[in-house]
Amino acid sequence: MSKIPPKRTLPSKETTLFKELLTLYETRLLKKALKTADLILKKFPEHGETMCMKGLVLTHMGRREEGIELVKNGVRLDLTSHICWHVFGLIQKGEKKYEEALKSYTQALRFDKENLNILRDAAHLQTQLRIYDGLVDTRHTLLKLRPTLRQHWVALAVAHHLNGNLHEANKILTHYQKSLKNVTDYDVDHSETLLYHIRVLEELGEFSEALAMLDTNAKSRSIVDRTAIMEYRARLLSKIGSDEAEHAWRILVEHNPDCYDYYRGYLSNQGVEMGQESPKALAALKDFSSQIPKAMASKRLALSISSGSEFKELVVSYLSSGLNKGIPSLFADIKALYEDPTKRQTIEEVVESLREQFTPDPSTPPDSSEPTTYLWTLYFLAQHYSYISKHDHAISVLNLAISHTPTLPELHTCKARVLKRAGDLFGAVRCLDEARLLDGQDRFLNTKSAKYRLRAGFIEEASDILGLFTKKDASSPGTDLEDMQSLLYLMEEANAHYRNGKLNLALKKYTAIHKIFNEIEDDQYDFHGYSMRRFTINIYLNLLKWENQLRSHPAYISAAIAASRIYIAVYDNPALAASQSSSTQLTDAEKKAKKKAKKAAQKVQEDPKKGTPAPNHEDKGLEVTPSKDEDPEGSKLLEASDPLEQAAKLLHPLSMLNTNNIEVWVTIFDVALRRKKFLQAVKALNRARAIDPEHPELHICLVDFHQAASSLSQPPPSPIGPVFMDIKTTLFPDNLSIETFNSQYLQRHSTSAPAILASARVLQKLKAPPEEIDDTVFLTLKEDVVLDLKVAITAVEYLVSVKSTRAEEYRAACDTRFHLSTVFKTPEELKALQQKALKNQIDSTEGGEVLPES
Repeated sequence: MSKIPPKRTLPSKETTLFKELLTLYETRLLKKALKTADLILKKFPEHGETMCMKGLVLTHMGRREEGIELVKNGVRLDLTSHICWHVFGLIQKGEKKYEEALKSYTQALRFDKENLNILRDAAHLQTQLRIYDGLVDTRHTLLKLRPTLRQHWVALAVAHHLNGNLHEANKILTHYQKSLKNVTDYDVDHSETLLYHIRVLEELGEFSEALAMLDTNAKSRSIVDRTAIMEYRARLLSKIGSDEAEHAWRILVEHNPDCYDYYRGYLSNQGVEMGQESPKALAALKDFSSQIPKAMASKRLALSISSGSEFKELVVSYLSSGLNKGIPSLFADIKALYEDPTKRQTIEEVVESLREQFTPDPSTPPDSSEPTTYLWTLYFLAQHYSYISKHDHAISVLNLAISHTPTLPELHTCKARVLKRAGDLFGAVRCLDEARLLDGQDRFLNTKSAKYRLRAGFIEEASDILGLFTKKDASSPGTDLEDMQSLLYLMEEANAHYRNGKLNLALKKYTAIHKIFNEIEDDQYDFHGYSMRRFTINIYLNLLKWENQLRSHPAYISAAIAASRIYIAVYDNPALAASQSSSTQLTDAEKKAKKKAKKAAQKVQEDPKKGTPAPNHEDKGLEVTPSKDEDPEGSKLLEASDPLEQAAKLLHPLSMLNTNNIEVWVTIFDVALRRKKFLQAVKALNRARAIDPEHPELHICLVDFHQAASSLSQPPPSPIGPVFMDIKTTLFPDNLSIETFNSQYLQRHSTSAPAILASARVLQKLKAPPEEIDDTVFLTLKEDVVLDLKVAITAVEYLVSVKSTRAEEYRAACDTRFHLSTVFKTPEELKALQQKALKNQIDSTEGGEVLPES
């Protein structure tokens, strides 16, 4: 052991005080700990370890800046103390600086290689950062120091498993189980360890050995999870091709006849994958249906693998049963079958015939069917026609249903959905308000109403509805919903601001979504220790796998793409940020909401003063407390000096995922091209081409790439240069002009509206005459072109952005074509519709709205 530095040496009295300081900190007697540290520092002001401990105590007491400064000074005074580095690591970990914290722990371990606390914390950080090589070494050291602790054996096996060394994990678990003695009955920890060992053997392909272990420990009751035993047994028997597998899957189906995975396992064992038609599989599902009549899963799966007259027979029974029971989610259950046009047509014919059958006839006495059966049949048909874009027919059916039973909220919500799809957002808001007023205490209806208000641009009105169910002491409903990590609210409000042209507020909400995913990622840290202590290993491994794919969540993808688009727009036009910041004019509703939020915030600040003040020595933890938001309007975010770098940070997690979302790779390309990161741009292009080589956005990207590459004065330097030029030739042959490339693309996709619009945008990049661009866009209005509402809106916005003289003509044509839509109305008409919708909302609120219970 190295000699203790003179500065660290303390007399016996102060040494006792220092040990007492450590104990006081561990028991969180912070006030006494602070006094003890001051006593030592009074005599030895340059004692680094005491100074670090005082800084740690002060940080816990909420005096963070003062505490961190003391810790840094303490480390400088004693660079060879494991206590100083450990404390510094704790501070950095509290600030979520995991890489820096691990460096500090590594330094601490240089001077105290066998400190269990430091080793444990280092292992958790290595898992958090996915540094599995180092994790194996750390866990091995912990096992050598404490070989009698079961969790150290299992933790080392998990470390090898995560590092991809399943054979070593198997060896450790085998050795661990041989060394066990006197295991008590129904030991849940031991049961979980055995199940984990079986999982390792299964992943290794040792199916027979895994099955033998499972049967042995199931008979001895060492494994207590009976469902897990049945699931592992059925799966393992299938993998070894045993005749007992079919019986094992049948037992599972009888155990839980509504679990789709069990049916899939049963069919897979027979060599039938879902979606494949198989008489044998269909007979088996019919057999299950007859044995377990109340189970719906077998009947639903039979619809997926049947066809023709057999499908019609099954679907009649399935739909009749669902309509008689009045199942509102029946359409959502079977709409996956609509991928097959034949099945879709069959379903329409069946339900229309049922409608005729259930229609009440005043001239004849009522039959045995309930009056609600007819109502649910109309509800199903309305959803059906809306799904296949027959919105007029859907609305006529819904009007009939509402006249039959005007008090059913589902009918009004369905009508709102139909109007939304047809482009009438104001009508959708009105219908949702009618549904909401039927049951004012229903959170779903109120949330749905607020969501539709946001989509119609009524942000403050939506906030009023959401405020019925948020904390009353919150500064605003939005603040509380953000604290509750409501992704639905944040996405909808961000999109509403984006559509309203308020890019700063939209960016603020998109950034809030990014922070939520960072918090979810940070939250896994506590489970690295907890799961090892509680032996919940299989669930823990599933958690790590899920966390690795966290950013594939649709909310993060949408927010990252939208925020990146804003940053790209600001980079292309820096005046955009200045214009957003300068437009401080607020509407009356916004002024009212701002005043209300300010008043609520003041009330929140005043409330603590009324009670007993919190003691100064209260433990506030090491995590950084959220500071006051200095940029509530998002102006500073929009005015960032490096918008492309900010966009790249948001997109980086998505570039690490194997996502099939082509918009992700197009956005990554746009950012990389502007950053002059040509290899990243090429990689994104290749990934996009692998997904859909004819995608309209990819067509534009290829033209952008060709123009950027052609504008280079010289090729990029080696080794990038030769690779770049080879890929450039592959993506865009040298003997092909952009004009020819664009013309050929338009010819190939002459009936696709998105492709025609992409071709027009390329013509703009080529500085074609405005008349040619307009003529190309107007091709989308031809009868043989498939033009949907979303593309039509994009086309109008594009014509307006290029200041086309025919923009009004195109808008009027779309208004005629999409007669139910309000988005193509003139500004005057839109203003009148907006005021009418707002008046309806005010009238409904004053009309005696039922408030939620307190």
